[in-house]
Amino acid sequence: MIRVRFAPSPTGYLHIGGARTALFNWLYARRHGGTFVLRIEDTDTERSSWEMVSGIVDGLRWLGLDWDEGPDIGGPHAPYFQSQRIETHRAMAERLVAGARGYYCYCTPETLQQKRQAAEAAGGGWIYDRTCCTLGADEIAAREAAGLPRAIRFKVPAGQTSFADLVHGPITFDNANIEDFVALRSDRQPTYHLSVVVDDMEMEITHVVRGDDHISNTPKQLLLYQAFGASPPRFAHVPLILGPDRKRLSKRHAATSVMEYYRLGYLPGAMVNFLSLLGWSPGGDRELFTREELVDAFTLEGISGGNAIFNPEKLDWFNQQHIMRLPIDELARRVEPLLRDAGLWSEDLSGPRREWLYRLLELIRPRVRKLDQFVEEIRPFVQQTVDYDQTAVSKHLATSEVRDALRALPATLAVLDPFSTATLESAVRALAESHGIKAAALIHATRVAVTGRAVSPGLFEVLELLGPERASARVHDAMNFLPK
Repeated sequence: MIRVRFAPSPTGYLHIGGARTALFNWLYARRHGGTFVLRIEDTDTERSSWEMVSGIVDGLRWLGLDWDEGPDIGGPHAPYFQSQRIETHRAMAERLVAGARGYYCYCTPETLQQKRQAAEAAGGGWIYDRTCCTLGADEIAAREAAGLPRAIRFKVPAGQTSFADLVHGPITFDNANIEDFVALRSDRQPTYHLSVVVDDMEMEITHVVRGDDHISNTPKQLLLYQAFGASPPRFAHVPLILGPDRKRLSKRHAATSVMEYYRLGYLPGAMVNFLSLLGWSPGGDRELFTREELVDAFTLEGISGGNAIFNPEKLDWFNQQHIMRLPIDELARRVEPLLRDAGLWSEDLSGPRREWLYRLLELIRPRVRKLDQFVEEIRPFVQQTVDYDQTAVSKHLATSEVRDALRALPATLAVLDPFSTATLESAVRALAESHGIKAAALIHATRVAVTGRAVSPGLFEVLELLGPERASARVHDAMNFLPK
């Protein structure tokens, strides 16, 4: 049984890198019918609560990444807050000492800092010199009797530590470059290395999928597994996400919080599709996938070793493509709250004019890349009065010939039967010819008259949706507006 985990710190929000890591773990679990565990790696007991991780949880839920075990739903390996497992971590640290794989370190932070500064002043690096590893039993007993604060350090053995990374292949570290690292601090708080290994052991995690920046942590954790006599999980280190300038992704490149993309009008399916291809490829040139198709296609072998580039324009393209593929009733459901917030919703759009709304959305959606853009695109169709762009009015309603043709348009619209894009185009072009002006001039003028703008969807589709009465009324309103 495949068991993977996503173990974020309660930072308040789910960032892009964390979301991609969670997604890869989720896809792998769902692909193999495994278990996806949510574990919170907190260190401050007082700040350990479900509310503190609500931002992360909201991001996961928006993306549709559900978990099988976690703090809110429990599971066979509860608790799922790291801070609530601290006594287990402390006991395992003491087990290292009892098994001669660790030792008590009484060195003060001041002493360690002095040694480090002296080594750096001499032009060299410094790793812990095992001062306390050589203490005799009497020396240890004296320090214990005096109640001196002590940490527990792991005793790194000689030799090499190797593992087969599922992304990068074989990786080997020389243990001579790994210092005897602290497993339990002098304040009795476990370090990351100890707690993550103990928790992964107890939760029976089989695969650890995480960022490349954790590769250097892996040999220390493998040594801990070895010391505890446990089989380690398989490791897959995924490439980092960089901005277009090849520097680590930050706020200067784009929003880093996943929920910010929700507020900006992105679809969760588009974000999942985009994130999945940041460092992973199914092979071939295909780019557009549903969530279900990603589950069927995902393999760890498809993850590349090179860093991934976060391209906001590519995300916009994915979002537009997913908007185009969204069922029209689902699109209407997502747009409705935006229109309500803008004061543009009327209840008949849920009833007798529902089909009209669907036609409007079908007309508009090729023009938008984000959901929030629907508001301004829909505004001219549902607003009672037209807001005129003065630049557009000055450009397209300037000549008396155009205005004369436009005044004649309502009479032409009144007798059209059927009132369709085909008949509208023929009528408008004929009217322009009868007034001795180019059809394009009348088309642009009519667009400004009925929408207030120089740019809109195709004019004849716009007129058909407005209907003869509203279209004619807007032309009359434009003529009345011109003297002002």
